[in-house]
Amino acid sequence: MDEQIYTNYRLQLPNEEVVGTLVVRDGLIADIQPDVTFIGQDGQGDYLMPGLIELHTDNLERCMSPRPGIQWPMESAVVFHDRQLVSAGVTTVFDAIALGDVFPGSLRMTHFGGMIDALHQGQLAGRFAADHRLHLRCEVSYKDVVSITEEYIDNPLLSLISLMDHTPGQRQFVNIEKYKQYYTGKHGVPLSEMDAFIQRRQLEQQQYGEKNTASLVQLVKSKNVAIASHDDATIAHVQEAIENGAMIAEFPTTLEAAAEANKQGLKILMGAPNIVLGRSHSGNISAMELVQRNQVDIFSSDYAPHSLLQAVFNIAQKMAKPLYQSIKLVATNPAKAVNLLHDRGSLEVGKRADLITVHDDGVVPRLTSVMVQGHRVA
Repeated sequence: MDEQIYTNYRLQLPNEEVVGTLVVRDGLIADIQPDVTFIGQDGQGDYLMPGLIELHTDNLERCMSPRPGIQWPMESAVVFHDRQLVSAGVTTVFDAIALGDVFPGSLRMTHFGGMIDALHQGQLAGRFAADHRLHLRCEVSYKDVVSITEEYIDNPLLSLISLMDHTPGQRQFVNIEKYKQYYTGKHGVPLSEMDAFIQRRQLEQQQYGEKNTASLVQLVKSKNVAIASHDDATIAHVQEAIENGAMIAEFPTTLEAAAEANKQGLKILMGAPNIVLGRSHSGNISAMELVQRNQVDIFSSDYAPHSLLQAVFNIAQKMAKPLYQSIKLVATNPAKAVNLLHDRGSLEVGKRADLITVHDDGVVPRLTSVMVQGHRVA
């Protein structure tokens, strides 16, 4: 029998914080007691909380291409990505792989297959510390997105798809000037070519967007795969998401859309970097404002894995609420949204011992250890 005892920790339980002891046996939480014992690892009053659950990160893309023009060996990139996520406290990760892109020549147009295969093989081989799942980011205006999705619809890691539309002039990029700034800066599109680029993108959306959306929804209907909408900006967008069977609304861009999504029961996912930075990089709504309105259910690290934990502490401090409540945004709620709450997402007897310990000095919370199924991985 493999047993670990963690005592004198501030345990972040589902509905309270308790200074006590948590016992792990054979990878599962076996006991939780509101007492400090004389045996086991002494936490000296640090926090012990469930491992973080990440539903939307494109961090693998950054590991694969750390600089423009650089392509890292895929097997190395996925392992490095896994270590970065675990080192940020993430114990379950939904790797967001883009199918299609808005920029010709993008690595997203050619490297999705290699990333998916490397993730699948790495998971089978036990190469990763975290539990990896697959999230397909389907760009609905890309003409081949349905045929590509069909190739991976039966992949055993596939658990989530998001329906994306990054056409300029709507959703994330209502502000055309912000769109120009983003693509000239990130992708190097010459400003002199932007108008033609925008017109081409809008035409592709008109040709393929509605048809591809309908086909993708039909494709996943019989599968155990959750659907997320993306960048909803209007009530009409939210209504469309409901009709498509979406359960999650990723990154709504307006107060109007967030309010409607909340009213309709969609789980609203926002970016943790928005909390840490205090703003949206695209000029959209503040995530903290939605937190204050009680209209956020889940946080994702998006492009910055280390933002998740800091966002949790920032929210607890700014809202003057117990930490165990804000932890639900990165553990319990995402687990529930993708049907994993039965075995993870909270400190409860019988669940996986996916745990993190944290020391907070009042400036920046610092991870001190990460356990996956009872085994220390960071």
